[in-house]
Amino acid sequence: MKWALLSVWDKTGIIDLAKTLTEQKFSIMSSGGTGKALGEAGIKFTEVSSYTGFPEMMDGRVKTLHPKVHGGLLGRRQIDDAVMTKHGINRIDLLVVNLYPFEAMSRKKMGLEELIEFIDVGGPAMIRAAAKNYKDVAVVVDPADYPMIKKSVSGSGITAEDRLMLAKKAFARTAAYDSAISNYLYGLEAPFPPTFSVQYTHGRALRYGENPHQQAAVYGTRGIAGTEPIQGKQMSYNNYLDVNAGVGLLKEFEEPAAVIVKHNNPCGVATGSGIFEAYTTARDVDPVSAYGSVVSVNREVDRKFAEEICNTFVEVIVAPSFSHDAIELMKKKENMRVLVLPQPVIADEIRSIDGGILVQRTPAYQEHWEVITDRDPTPEEMKALQLAWKVCKHTKSNTIIFADQTRTLGIGAGQMSRVDSAKIAIEKACAPLKGSAVASDAFLPFPDTLEVAAKAGATALVQPGGSIRDKEVIEAANRLHMAMVFTGVRYFRH
Repeated sequence: MKWALLSVWDKTGIIDLAKTLTEQKFSIMSSGGTGKALGEAGIKFTEVSSYTGFPEMMDGRVKTLHPKVHGGLLGRRQIDDAVMTKHGINRIDLLVVNLYPFEAMSRKKMGLEELIEFIDVGGPAMIRAAAKNYKDVAVVVDPADYPMIKKSVSGSGITAEDRLMLAKKAFARTAAYDSAISNYLYGLEAPFPPTFSVQYTHGRALRYGENPHQQAAVYGTRGIAGTEPIQGKQMSYNNYLDVNAGVGLLKEFEEPAAVIVKHNNPCGVATGSGIFEAYTTARDVDPVSAYGSVVSVNREVDRKFAEEICNTFVEVIVAPSFSHDAIELMKKKENMRVLVLPQPVIADEIRSIDGGILVQRTPAYQEHWEVITDRDPTPEEMKALQLAWKVCKHTKSNTIIFADQTRTLGIGAGQMSRVDSAKIAIEKACAPLKGSAVASDAFLPFPDTLEVAAKAGATALVQPGGSIRDKEVIEAANRLHMAMVFTGVRYFRH
């Protein structure tokens, strides 16, 4: 006789699965809420307490923690048969379990004593037992696998390969569950626990890493990590990095905006009355760098936009939506990846270093813009400063950004010297810099960067402030009749 033990918090699909199991001559064992649901659906089952001869107790805390349950899951066929027969232990061939929703409940405002009751004990114990004995027992922790189980039991049975696959998922699930509990409990005392556990699913191998000789994969089910092209080639390691950079900057804008990224830095950013204008303006900031770039926009791509972007070699185009005509037109660019802009995900930033990881969290904060020069920025200069500052926040340090009211004019990024960043931005400028605004991601330690910017034509500058030589820089700005704003917040990006 084949036995299946069903004990689930999430009842999705469990009745249909149980009906199939009954049709295929499985005897079903269950308890608690799952048993109640089966009974209401008219499905016969054996109560766990009836099978073990031991009642549920302690408000349901103790139900399946019994040798007759775990023996049925752990018993090895042909090896432990005699022991199982001696003690009246039935072979359990299939275990279907999902756990109390600790992760979801921990995000709600409840006290620890109440939350503790959502820590599942019997479920993980059964899952681990069945997964250890995967050669003889199939363990299912995900309702998404029910159709496969139904098909298998209605056919030639669950294969050894499928049982191993299910065991892998089972151990991954209990690992994630324990990690969530550990992180939460440690987090009651400090923002970062001494042991930090994290798990990402939906791993997909990529063609290669940053370079062809490196191996890579992407993990995640949400946000950019969980997004795959609706058209075009498979995303590469570098594509994901560039999309992440572009979308992060794009979120700064409410108005129609386009962000063009190359090698993890913006090479053109612009706003416009519509998305077509924003894109063409951003592209023309640095058309050479825009070749082979990643483009992110915050409005739907229509046919006119699609025609324009198909005239340039673009690696990836990201937008909230695409018209049918646009999709059809872009099909002629077989290699161009087309991505739907995902919903943003708020999470810790995690970066690997030799022997470990760095974890960074950005709590809610507020900038405090303060004009500290004799002259206030004009409304036009202030608008340009705001655009330059948005771009500055998402460009590799040291960075200097020149901008007007609607576009970046010159971008200097990733230099060891802030003056060199300014010189690069000036050299790459797409238009005269007379009357432009400048942003610096960190304070100016000397007046030299401001003087270089002013000589190029800039009339306003925004920076965090906080240098021991702020007074010298302010004096230089006043001498050059520049308006300068301090924000109080630094934006290094390494």
